[in-house]
Amino acid sequence: MNAPTDITHLLPTVAQREVSADFIAALQARFGAQCSTALAVREQHGRDESTFTVPPPAAVVFAQSTQDVADAVALCAQHKVPVIPFGVGSSLEGHLLAVQGGVSIDVGRMDKVLSINAEDLTVTVQPGVTRKALNEAVKSEGLFFPIDPGADASIGGMTATRASGTNAVRYGTMRENVLALEVVTARGEVLRTGTRAKKSSAGYDLTRLMVGSEGTLGVITEVTLKLYPLPEAISAAICSFPTIEAAVRTVIQVIQLGVPIARCELIDANTVRMVNAHSKLGLREEHMLLMEFHGSPASVQEQAETVQEIASEFGGNAFEWATTPEERTRLWTARHNAYFAAIQSKPGCRAVSTDTCVPISRLADCLLDSVAEADAAGLPYFLVGHVGDGNFHFGYLIDPDSADERRIAEALNVKLVTRALRLEGTCTGEHGVGLHKMGFLLDEAGAGAVEMMRTIKRALDPDNILNPGKIFAL
Repeated sequence: MNAPTDITHLLPTVAQREVSADFIAALQARFGAQCSTALAVREQHGRDESTFTVPPPAAVVFAQSTQDVADAVALCAQHKVPVIPFGVGSSLEGHLLAVQGGVSIDVGRMDKVLSINAEDLTVTVQPGVTRKALNEAVKSEGLFFPIDPGADASIGGMTATRASGTNAVRYGTMRENVLALEVVTARGEVLRTGTRAKKSSAGYDLTRLMVGSEGTLGVITEVTLKLYPLPEAISAAICSFPTIEAAVRTVIQVIQLGVPIARCELIDANTVRMVNAHSKLGLREEHMLLMEFHGSPASVQEQAETVQEIASEFGGNAFEWATTPEERTRLWTARHNAYFAAIQSKPGCRAVSTDTCVPISRLADCLLDSVAEADAAGLPYFLVGHVGDGNFHFGYLIDPDSADERRIAEALNVKLVTRALRLEGTCTGEHGVGLHKMGFLLDEAGAGAVEMMRTIKRALDPDNILNPGKIFAL
């Protein structure tokens, strides 16, 4: 294994590059009030939802256009200063931390929906548009964008981390739903990849190269996405189970039978208790599947009845429907708030979050052994999963000042990821590599594949200024 377990090696390597006064002066001359060196602003842009703590960037530029991004990157390239793109700061693996210092480019003000092409089911947006704002903009056309990672993340950040979420079992991830990009390169040049056409055989697939590159190959300034018609009927259902194994076996059966379920979420009993306390709900405090069905009224009913029948075979009970938008929203909001419910359950704690994804046939083996290890360790945790596609998340709740708790959490994480890789899965289903999964990437992809990634990085970013220190070490 290349992922170390010694606590001293679990912290990011901080090697900040020198940022000269002349560079800061040039940045301020170009951007004026759009450039800030205030400590509070820098600290805000120097942390995410991970447990890592590093010094903040030297400056923050609030970009308002592609030209702003291009000019900022060009100045950084001239002075060989690192550039870290920033969306809303909801990443979980240290993606936006300034481990080598430099400038954070905040694209949050680039929040325009540029064009909606309802006839072609496409939309083009700036990177600062959030997923909720996008869906609000397109719903009057009878359309929606299905990728839902839970947090109201920015489309640029979701593209950079190849996000997925609760709807991925039916609609795929950002990889399948990004058609074209506008990207600023390490030299400050603006290039476009892809078109609005649904497919192409022209040249290298640069769009797919950029999707999931975590800001290490370019700064995304425009994204063209697929849209989908709003379903004629939507129904959500919850079902409780006596054991996690019963819930997981139900999911495996549903997927293997080809039921076109739109969402299928697992919440363990411990997390249900946290959610009830946080969201003032009265859900049965048992292991639970939260599901959603999309289609015509008849097909939705047929899907739900099929799933209910399968669930009953595995001891599922208390199958309840939520057909009104208000009730569905209440349930899904509670699910999306599971992370914050868990954090509040242990005042002052932080969550060491991780995620893996395995082939659906190996889900039970991976998940049940990981639950047993977490229970034996005695560390509080929460468990949720987009189990319809074999993806699940643990959050180990630790005292950030306790080295012992951090060691236990990281040891559990190593065991979980090692098991997923052994079962032909991946070290991260949707969080991305960032800082936390760098060693695991080497285990998963192999030295040759990682060296090929390094070769691409060196060719496109020879001075290593684009989000350096992430995904792999150079």
